[in-house]
Amino acid sequence: MDRNELNTALIQKNILTDDKLKVLEKEAAQLKVPEAWDDFLIGKKALKEDELLNVKSELLGVPVVDLTSLQIPQDVLNLVPEPIAHRHQVISFAKTKEDLSLAMTDPDDIQTKEFIQKKTGLKIKAFVIGKTSLDFGLSKYHSSLEKEIKHLFTPEGKPLSSKPEGESALDDGLKKMAQEIPVIRVVDTLLEYAVFEKASDIHIEPQENAVTVRYRIDGVLHDVMTLPKVIQAAIAARIKVLSNLKIDEHRLPQDGRFKIDKDGYKFSLRVSTIPIFDGEKVVIRLLDESAKASTLEDLGFEQNSLEIISRNIKKPHGMLLVTGPTGSGKSTTLYTVLSMLNTKSVNISTIEDPVEYRIVGANQMQVNPKIGLTFDIGLRALLRQDPNIIMIGEIRDRETAEEAVHAAMTGHIVFSTLHTNTAASALPRLLDIGVEPYLIASTINAVLAQRLVRVVCKDCQQAYNLDEATVEGLSKQFHLEKLIPILVRAGLAPAKIKSLTELRFYKGQGCDKCNHSGYKGRVGIHEILEVTPEVQQMIMEHKSAQEIQDEGEKEGMVLMWEDGFLKALKGITTIDEIVRVSKE
Repeated sequence: MDRNELNTALIQKNILTDDKLKVLEKEAAQLKVPEAWDDFLIGKKALKEDELLNVKSELLGVPVVDLTSLQIPQDVLNLVPEPIAHRHQVISFAKTKEDLSLAMTDPDDIQTKEFIQKKTGLKIKAFVIGKTSLDFGLSKYHSSLEKEIKHLFTPEGKPLSSKPEGESALDDGLKKMAQEIPVIRVVDTLLEYAVFEKASDIHIEPQENAVTVRYRIDGVLHDVMTLPKVIQAAIAARIKVLSNLKIDEHRLPQDGRFKIDKDGYKFSLRVSTIPIFDGEKVVIRLLDESAKASTLEDLGFEQNSLEIISRNIKKPHGMLLVTGPTGSGKSTTLYTVLSMLNTKSVNISTIEDPVEYRIVGANQMQVNPKIGLTFDIGLRALLRQDPNIIMIGEIRDRETAEEAVHAAMTGHIVFSTLHTNTAASALPRLLDIGVEPYLIASTINAVLAQRLVRVVCKDCQQAYNLDEATVEGLSKQFHLEKLIPILVRAGLAPAKIKSLTELRFYKGQGCDKCNHSGYKGRVGIHEILEVTPEVQQMIMEHKSAQEIQDEGEKEGMVLMWEDGFLKALKGITTIDEIVRVSKE
């Protein structure tokens, strides 16, 4: 709910004074508190929970309910799946033929109400609850699941099996549990709501006494639910069954994949398991196969960058490298470029680990080190297949790097990725790997570095000006004197600008549409280094990454953080996001 409206009501009811609220506001700003304002007030003991609930109830015109004094039927509770209950702080506690009573910490959350109404076909009656009541409601999921799965275990907590005691009996018990309705329902629920929340990854993490489930949404991990410790092995077994992994292997990491195709969405899921101290951790990466191919403009490329990429991919041969850490969108950029070049007149061949998205008309090969199919061996085989365009998932070693540059020299267009932080540092990295300087200088056309930043929510976007203290803090991390001429050239700042305090930036206040995060979606920030004759000479002379970057800047290269500031001024992202990804 609106912070100013709540503050006014608290002052009018003499619960807090204006001066006290100003002190608390200042403290929250200094701490950069991510939690909701009302949670912060209760955490600071500025007011009691029941006082806050009565004020919210009056302001929103919604009654208060205390779940701790109610018996919630299990079938009613399960009408709202646990991941939604946790993430959106909502509990269904009563129903009639037409109505469903929802207890919510935010009864103004229209998106969640509409989703539950559509899912259940019942009219929603909203009630407001506090944290104590919410925690009580969430604990009911935990206890009901424990009751449901109790019959699957021995009194000592081991999976039941028809075989005699022993390791094979435990594995047999796990196989049996993986097919049980409660376990199947838990895993299906986790997958379904990860799709609903547009999560890119699901982390299932065993702790000492419980199992934590987290979703990565817009690049940031969020806690979604906590499961009883006893179900941990059964969930891991169920996911292993789906992805054709060995159920009886608990000591070694495993990788697999499977697909889900229903209700109009089609996802490919990559599964990774590793043994950790408290059990097996499972991470599932979700890849949306039904998503339409993006354009480079959709990915956030500015006009200048688009021109450099277009110019370099039209060359008859040579190499374009994309660099950045894991999860920075490198593969998406490469797939987008490949889809631009994908016509009937060319042969596109790729070697990847793993194949993430299918490209219609392309020949995609997946590496398999177990049988000796590595990047360099696969690439050598691809070159005998008469390709025009080659995409190598990643350059990891000298053999792959040398095969790639030789392919680029012999009339092929080659795309690949490399793990470096900046565009300029990719060139010395290839030297370190062991590629000859003359090969690098003569084959690489351009290097692109990128990161992903969250996009400001358009529904709660608000403009503001930076203060002097913030600008001073930013100037310690970024060369702001270089930035102002770039902003002027882009037409985003007046010619006579003296300080960033004169410009308006943007941030999201937080609303129902963005789950009160202030962000919705992600976009790339980029820097592109073109390998000009001057840069080629520097490669031959073994110059450092910083020297190559300085030369690139002289030739007009816009650095990644500068591209971020351009997007921040356009209202696409925030200064906080640029600082966050720059630290990474």
